[in-house]
Amino acid sequence: MNSTTFSQIVEPNWLARPSTSVAPDLLGCTLVRLLPNGEIIRGLIVETEAYAPGDPAFHAYRRRTNRNDVLFGLAGRSYIYLIYGIYHCFNIVTDQDGIPSAVLIRALQLLSLPAGIDLDLNQNLAKKIAAGPGKLCRVMQIDRSLNGSVLQPGALWLEHRSSEFQQQLDSQAITFVQTTRIGLTQGIDLPWRWYISDCPAVSRP
Repeated sequence: MNSTTFSQIVEPNWLARPSTSVAPDLLGCTLVRLLPNGEIIRGLIVETEAYAPGDPAFHAYRRRTNRNDVLFGLAGRSYIYLIYGIYHCFNIVTDQDGIPSAVLIRALQLLSLPAGIDLDLNQNLAKKIAAGPGKLCRVMQIDRSLNGSVLQPGALWLEHRSSEFQQQLDSQAITFVQTTRIGLTQGIDLPWRWYISDCPAVSRP
């Protein structure tokens, strides 16, 4: 953690915007997980989906409940839920207090792994090991115990894009794709999914 400077940290007020604005801006940012044993896992965000008020696919669509309460709160908190009873999904709460809004992190390009997995020796595995919301939560050891936690240095936090990434984006050496979301039965026509073009870590092109 000593190498993380204050200027790199994504502060909650940067996330206090509509999810459709935050989702593409999160591409190229880094999700950082500090494990209880002191290990740090870092992953570049390469795929996101936005969820917002009035969206029938959103957990906050009908009403406020104990389960979705964090979605109505302050930006910069984690919203974590289970799918199929076994896979966790990690979302970042966005927008103003009282407005339910969130970004699902769909895929990471891992920059480091827990001890025991060698990126250099497992290139194919490394490309896809966090290509999907359930996969990334498994490798980052993200579960419901982190639901509602503030994304600041501690167990889990975000860092802004590096200057190198931003330069490549500005020069169009890196480009983004905007398309419809995946695996939904409602809100399927909303173009609220973004990913880094030609990135092998994306869950699905």
